Amino acid sequence: MKTYSVNIHNHEKRVIHLLLFAAAKFYGNFVKFLLQHIAKINTHNSLEKNMKRIFYFLVTNLAIMLVLSVTMSLLGVQPYLNASGLDLGNLLAFSLIIGFGGAFISLALSKWSAKRMSGALVIKNPTTATEQWLINTVRNQAQRVGITMPEVAIFNSPEVNAFATGMTKNRSMVAVSAGLLNTMTRDEAEGVLAHEMSHITNGDMVTLTLIQGVLNTFVVFLSRVIGYAVDKFFFDTRRGTGPAFFVIRIVAEILLGIGASVVVMWFSRQREFRADAGAAVLAGREKMIAALEKLQAQQLPSALPKQIAAFGISGKERRGFRRLFSTHPTLDERIARLRGQQS
Repeated sequence: MKTYSVNIHNHEKRVIHLLLFAAAKFYGNFVKFLLQHIAKINTHNSLEKNMKRIFYFLVTNLAIMLVLSVTMSLLGVQPYLNASGLDLGNLLAFSLIIGFGGAFISLALSKWSAKRMSGALVIKNPTTATEQWLINTVRNQAQRVGITMPEVAIFNSPEVNAFATGMTKNRSMVAVSAGLLNTMTRDEAEGVLAHEMSHITNGDMVTLTLIQGVLNTFVVFLSRVIGYAVDKFFFDTRRGTGPAFFVIRIVAEILLGIGASVVVMWFSRQREFRADAGAAVLAGREKMIAALEKLQAQQLPSALPKQIAAFGISGKERRGFRRLFSTHPTLDERIARLRGQQS
């Protein structure tokens, strides 16, 4: 009976630890999201749009944290801090589950959340000549690259943009803005669609998820090791951990996260070059160059939510040090790269 009581006690401690972590992570993401979007609330329509984004963000993050918490409980992952100190085995398991689990759940929910956050409406029965052309063009490109026909959607935005998302090549979606359809010629729009199709066939969504998962794991693991080491060796904490562990861990997580973001953004820029090259093969180099030149002339501030902005045809151009955190190369670079490949 005594052993049974101890097991229940340990199980309850583990569940409490997991629930506290889930609550802290969820609350942190929620506050960050609110701060990012509160400046955009100007009109009733903007308020309604941003409240919808907040709601779907909350639903997505709640689902992620619940799944991660249940996964750690089922796998028997114990708290990585115990009476003996830092348990590196449990910390690594914890870091892997948080790092890869969150990334892959986000990928699994990417198409669903992209539709809700951008307001993209899937075309089921084309009602206009433009919608029919859009469906036919995507179907033709999908057949040429040998994948299942993606869902095709339109989102209501004046900016000239498009994005692709989905968990696998055969469960994907291509969405274009109303501004793109109203501004670009069909040749230019075909180049954009080919660019997004190249993202799908290159497996960019999955590859980016894997890279993000690896980096997330290192950030979670190393930040806690650094926090524990500083707390023990510089603040000479004898029993348990002191406030320095939590402060240093948070600082290390922020700094390591910035470094990880630089790596992710570098890869994101390289995949844009590859998608441009793929579009040049699929639709024709001149069509892709013409599409990028039109983007130069028509650039507006991106209305895409941050979660899917990296998958747009173009992003916010940054110079100098800030360029390290840009998801897209400059349009000048992309056009020059295509023209250089042509010559």
